Amino acid sequence: MGVHTEPEIRAFLKARRAALDPAELGLPDGLTRRRVRGLRREEVAQLAGISVDYYTRIEQGRANAISEPVLDAIERALRLTDAEARYLRNVAGPRRSAPAPEPERRVRPEIRHLLDALDETVPAYIQGPGMDVLAWNRLAARLAFDYDAIEPARRNNALLIFLDPSARTLHLDWETIAESVVGNLRAEAGRSPESPRLCAVIGELLDHSADFRRLWEAQSVQEKCSGTKRVRHPEAGELVLCYESFRLPQEAEQTLCTYTAPRDSPTDRKLRELARRVGVGAGAR
Repeated sequence: MGVHTEPEIRAFLKARRAALDPAELGLPDGLTRRRVRGLRREEVAQLAGISVDYYTRIEQGRANAISEPVLDAIERALRLTDAEARYLRNVAGPRRSAPAPEPERRVRPEIRHLLDALDETVPAYIQGPGMDVLAWNRLAARLAFDYDAIEPARRNNALLIFLDPSARTLHLDWETIAESVVGNLRAEAGRSPESPRLCAVIGELLDHSADFRRLWEAQSVQEKCSGTKRVRHPEAGELVLCYESFRLPQEAEQTLCTYTAPRDSPTDRKLRELARRVGVGAGAR
């Protein structure tokens, strides 16, 4: 069973309607008081220039072959971000009759050599479908979670963020990180709704994490590939890291994730000290 169904489409569009302020869009209250936050269905239809019946069928997942101009109009009416618009197009498209093949999980030797080359000052790892960690260098294993000590089936950043008790101590901005994880998982669900691994990860988190359920139900969609993270390291103290994610062009759903700091900054010096402690050049996993 895939991640998204008709209820998912309805929940997403309803959440986006609720996030908008009618007053900011110049919409009157009407003859009756608003019973819910945000826009009514008829107001979205009006802004999009389509009939209320047609928008209702779209929101309920009952409309087939939605045209590009209509999707464009709905995206403008709901003020969707680029990531949200891509998600809408993914979930509004025709369902696959059979699951797509699971992406390759093997990491090419050349990519492992790259992880080794970065090991002196750059924690780095390869992330696969559902946020599984497929390969990493030694500095990455010392920065946050010790991937070497985690059984393969649990080497998953989403599971670790929500189910590992140490995550809240480790990440000083845990709520922001958690929101980003959920947003990225939902974006991936739009691209690969039938992925067995993705479905398994989301299903486990829905079953075992109240925080994940709360954030998942908010229908946020993100594809955040860069930013800043603050980590409270047990040995090095507080680290302020810039992270970047690079999609590998030859491998479907594999991403290179790196963490850096400005040269000669306190965090840069601490990373170099950590690298000396673990011994660089020992090889990526």
